[in-house]
Amino acid sequence: MSKTILITGATDGIGLLAARKLAEAGHHIVVHGRNKDRLASVSQQLDGAPAYLADFSDMAEVTAMAEAVIGAHKQIDVLINNAGILKTAETETRAGRDIRFDVNMLAPYILTRLLLPVIPAAGRVINLSSAAQAPVDIAAMMRFQPMPDMSAYAQSKLAITIWSQELARQLPDGPVMVAVNPGSLLATKMVKEGFGIDGKDLNIGADILIRAALSAEFDKAGGRYFDNDSGQFAPPHEAAEDTAHVTAVMDGLRALADEVIG
Repeated sequence: MSKTILITGATDGIGLLAARKLAEAGHHIVVHGRNKDRLASVSQQLDGAPAYLADFSDMAEVTAMAEAVIGAHKQIDVLINNAGILKTAETETRAGRDIRFDVNMLAPYILTRLLLPVIPAAGRVINLSSAAQAPVDIAAMMRFQPMPDMSAYAQSKLAITIWSQELARQLPDGPVMVAVNPGSLLATKMVKEGFGIDGKDLNIGADILIRAALSAEFDKAGGRYFDNDSGQFAPPHEAAEDTAHVTAVMDGLRALADEVIG
């Protein structure tokens, strides 16, 4: 059965490759990007797929995108929160927060919460995590503090893993929420810019996103973490099981989201 699948960060890397493969399999693809020209090109490549332009470092653009999606689509069967950032010249957002936290953790949280009315209980939310995870500096998550690229990135990836498991607990009847490490050092723009290497086959990452979106093995995976480096469900960083740390992350995240959406 054909599904409607929204993929954020779909203008390059594994998001674009997954979009192409899913479209070829007959699914209705909805794409997001932050570059107008690239987004238009991807939409054209996918036979006019609905396309939404939004800069995920700006929460007003995230909320406007969610409103537009809800206005145009009665149902989103699968949301793949793929958009992410590691290195950029300007790390502080206009809102005075770290861009890695906002793009990698806060924007997908807000988007997911706003789109829940059109995601069915049998639907799925696939959140891009990483093998790089580190305990979250709550103060740095709430307000900008200078931090090395990889530190901010790893903390943001643990944060999205944490909110995946916690939102799954709040929604036991679905949709399924799962965090996925698509594979380390894949041949993405992020890896090339961040590490100066070509990286591994993009199909590794695209194919696990497709499995997570569609396969029966993820039917009851709500709140779990899939590590594609080992090819199996696995425990995330131990801090995701530290009740005090999880509570602090979720309290901070909800406070940030409430500033935006109430």
